[in-house]
Amino acid sequence: MAERITVGIALNGVTGRMGYRQHLVRSLLAIREQGGVPRADGGVIWPELTLVGRSEDKLKAVAERHGLDKYTTSLDEALSDDSIGVYFDALTTRHRLAAVTAAVKAGKHVYTEKPIATSLEDALALARTARDAGVKNGAVADKLYLPGLRKLKRLVDSRFFGRVLSVRGEFGYWVFEGDWQEAQRPSWNYRAEDGGGMVLDMFPHWSYLLEGTFGSPIKSVIANVTTHIPERFDEQGNAYAATADDAAYAIFELADGTVVQMNSSWATRVDREELVEFHVDGTEGSAIAGLRKARAQHRAHTPKPVWNPDIDQPIPFRQQWHEVPDNEVFDNGFKLQWEEFLRHVVDDEPWHHDFLAAARGVQLAEAGYRSAREGRRIDLEELVL
Repeated sequence: MAERITVGIALNGVTGRMGYRQHLVRSLLAIREQGGVPRADGGVIWPELTLVGRSEDKLKAVAERHGLDKYTTSLDEALSDDSIGVYFDALTTRHRLAAVTAAVKAGKHVYTEKPIATSLEDALALARTARDAGVKNGAVADKLYLPGLRKLKRLVDSRFFGRVLSVRGEFGYWVFEGDWQEAQRPSWNYRAEDGGGMVLDMFPHWSYLLEGTFGSPIKSVIANVTTHIPERFDEQGNAYAATADDAAYAIFELADGTVVQMNSSWATRVDREELVEFHVDGTEGSAIAGLRKARAQHRAHTPKPVWNPDIDQPIPFRQQWHEVPDNEVFDNGFKLQWEEFLRHVVDDEPWHHDFLAAARGVQLAEAGYRSAREGRRIDLEELVL
């Protein structure tokens, strides 16, 4: 008879937006609703959940809402519980390092939101601590599981592009300042002292996304980092100085020579189909991929425009791209990665998003800030433990 293996998981930060919506509701509770994580031998992995946070009232409300009975305001209590084998962290950035380090030292396998630290030195130290403790570890890499990016990876794997020449990425939208309309993101995101900042938030994403999609790590960065909106308003309506960057304009070069231009901004109004889009050009074809959709154009379907500013453009460029079909049912990306991590913990299945990979994201962020300060290209050294 197929075996059901129970894995106790302590979830820290589930009363926050990401921890609650993506990791608790859309991932772990969804896994429980489907009967657990399927295993290769026909068995399942069953996540047994303990909620951790600062507010007992909020934890109780979440637990009662979803039929859970285990919660605590004491991280030490959760980490000393032998029935808990995995610790998950969705705390704000500045609180993450201490909590994750404590979990590793308690012998728990750890899965965490990114960035895993605010400095490369701390990120590498955490990776070494996890290695020495012999615990399995990983960081969220959700963008790789988005339908549009999975379609893009399918094109890469099929060698549709030939040799990839360049990537142009546009990410972001207008985040309201918080005075006359409520901001869509929490105020700490715009305070550097609290671990906020576009570069620290998004460059780790671009690190794993580019390497995971195109199979080549980033070897250098040139960045212009700025704070376009110097004053914002917090959740209580009080004005505060925005000390963190809200936009970054970067050029990354991959180890294989691919040039990536990446604009990331919380102060831009959207004129594209999705909130993030990547335009990839190759010798054999091109593609545009967003969160859910992807369109491609093969060299045989490429038009032959001629520059003539004296007439209206006669070529309907956007009509000459073809939708990349779904060809599969796309599940929630956070849920898919949770399933992979739990199979990694229980069955030692392959895993590519450990703390060393996450440290490369912190390295890119640190290099981006340095490039902006010094006004020059920064080369990234290979990281080893």
